[in-house]
Amino acid sequence: MLSSSDFASASWELVVRVDHPNEEEQKDITLRVSGDLHVGGVMLKLVEQINISQDWSDFALWWEQKRCWLLKTHWTLDKYGVQADAKLLFTPQHKMLRLRLPNVKTVRLRVSFSAVVFKAVSDICRALNIRRSEELSLLKPSSDYFKKKKKKDKNNKEPIIEDILNLECSPTISGSPVSPGLYSKTMTPTYDPVNGTPASSTMTWFSDSPLTEQNCSILAFSQPPQSPEALADMYQPRSLVDKAKLNAGWLDSSRSLMEQGIQEDEQLLLRFKYYTFFDLNPKYDAVRINQLYEQARWAILLEEIDCTEEEMLIFAALQYHISKLSLSAEIQDFTNESEVDEVEAALSNLEVTLEGGKVDSALEDITDIPKLADNLKLFRPKKLVLKAFKQYWFVFKDTSIAYFKNKELEQGEPVEKLNLRGCEVVPDVNVAGRKFGIKLLIPVADGMNEVYLRCDHENQYAQWMAACILASKGKTMADSSYQPEVLNILSFLRMKNRNLASPVASNLENMDVNPECFVSPRCAKKHKSKQLAARILEAHQNVAQMPLVEAKLRFIQAWQSLPEFGLTYYLVRFKGSKKDDILGVSYNRLIKIDAATGIPITTWRFTNMKQWNVNWEIRQVAIEFDQNVSIAFTCLSADCKIVHEYIGGYIFLSTRSKDQNETLDEDLFHKLTGGQE
Repeated sequence: MLSSSDFASASWELVVRVDHPNEEEQKDITLRVSGDLHVGGVMLKLVEQINISQDWSDFALWWEQKRCWLLKTHWTLDKYGVQADAKLLFTPQHKMLRLRLPNVKTVRLRVSFSAVVFKAVSDICRALNIRRSEELSLLKPSSDYFKKKKKKDKNNKEPIIEDILNLECSPTISGSPVSPGLYSKTMTPTYDPVNGTPASSTMTWFSDSPLTEQNCSILAFSQPPQSPEALADMYQPRSLVDKAKLNAGWLDSSRSLMEQGIQEDEQLLLRFKYYTFFDLNPKYDAVRINQLYEQARWAILLEEIDCTEEEMLIFAALQYHISKLSLSAEIQDFTNESEVDEVEAALSNLEVTLEGGKVDSALEDITDIPKLADNLKLFRPKKLVLKAFKQYWFVFKDTSIAYFKNKELEQGEPVEKLNLRGCEVVPDVNVAGRKFGIKLLIPVADGMNEVYLRCDHENQYAQWMAACILASKGKTMADSSYQPEVLNILSFLRMKNRNLASPVASNLENMDVNPECFVSPRCAKKHKSKQLAARILEAHQNVAQMPLVEAKLRFIQAWQSLPEFGLTYYLVRFKGSKKDDILGVSYNRLIKIDAATGIPITTWRFTNMKQWNVNWEIRQVAIEFDQNVSIAFTCLSADCKIVHEYIGGYIFLSTRSKDQNETLDEDLFHKLTGGQE
């Protein structure tokens, strides 16, 4: 019989493969260890046995069968459960990764394969000078994502040379943060706010980063437009179900790259995952604004988001303007013109902030909630009834619209009162046809009530549309965002306004780029090239005076105003249902959508959500809302953890405020998105 002390001293052989960077083949090394030896001791024995003098500080042990890192070096082998049959790999924690950015450029940099993805993305964004890394994540595309282009290249018999920006000496190796100036509120501007060129003082920042001034401009400036043939090759008409499949590839933010089977030098997509872009500032965010613009541009060109033909032409005109300015040699001359005394600019900003953004208005009674009252036309769709609008007197107060047969009856009972909290607001506009409509989808117990409002002119439409958008979020017109929203809608309408009297024809030959580059392939097929060029140049006149960064921001704003903006789709089966539905996840709500017709069925707002959790055994997400409303669904197009993380991620982002000094509560993120697996 062996005593317990003999058991404790019993040693056994452990085979560890060493992933040596300078040698092609991995070598197996056998160590004699005991269960009470800690992981740090195993690594020390390994390094002594390898007997090569080099920096081993980045190396760690990876347990292949359990797919986990042994990073707690003070834990013993017994505590981890490592026995003689364990396959361990001694490998660097930081490895090379290729990332396809939103502007279709590929960067190659060294990334931590042992840190959770949330932290790895934070390090990547620091290296690329993109603030607010929590809005981005890594997406593993489907296997045929990169093949399409290669197939085309094969037909052309041209060698495939991928243009890769190599940032191998990235600061993410050591994990050391880039200079604190990047996240400091009092830092000097990193970029010229007019055209996005790096400010000369920025070079002190770049000394910490692999981004040279030239590399920075590759990331901060728009790429030349793709040829119509390349666009047509990339374009795929997609149903909602197809769009749902694209979102299956988001990586789990609370696990490492290695744990999710990502290989060294694999290609992933770096994308804005959450559509709440906090504190976009041209002085610091040239790369972030450009990558956001590029993601929006590709979403429009490849019809990943729907827009009207009129809107498509606005986007085309802005793209044309941005590509012209980006290519122009005169761009450098902007810098001198736009120099403003920093202190004065900061003081005026502070003044506007203190006055709540209303610089020229007198102090209003803060208890007085504004109301709108006007004649509008209303239509409720019914089966087999023609679209006949009827005029009523409408009063908009708080978050509700009441309408009466005429103005004189306003003090009496309304014909109907519509509560807009949680409703869907969809623009129904054709500026050329003088049609200014608002489509409201109002949630009721068994689905959505559809109501159409028709305004007479731009100003009326902008005021009522802005009020509806705010009311859907539970805000009134007293909110400080009401006036900017009205101005934003008006500026977008003015861009759509076609200036028919203008002499565009003479400029046709000046359009040095193929007009089909700026619209989706489906839109390009509908028009002759000259006709398309004329319409783009016509729309361009409304934006021709805009500086570069402002044009990009205007493009992003126009993208944000599209009805489908910010919706991420998943194919799900609701509890008790016999058919599959689409679940749309947005920054403030969930939408149940009919998979066949694409029509919204029900909306649930996050503000009414009491709790949500996952039953990991049956992979079901359950959510409880106010007024005893509860839903449960299983995910068919992706793992339920991805959908759960989306919901928790949006709730986490809603907790951000400007006085947090831009530090993120990473623990809160994992608490909200982890689902207590």
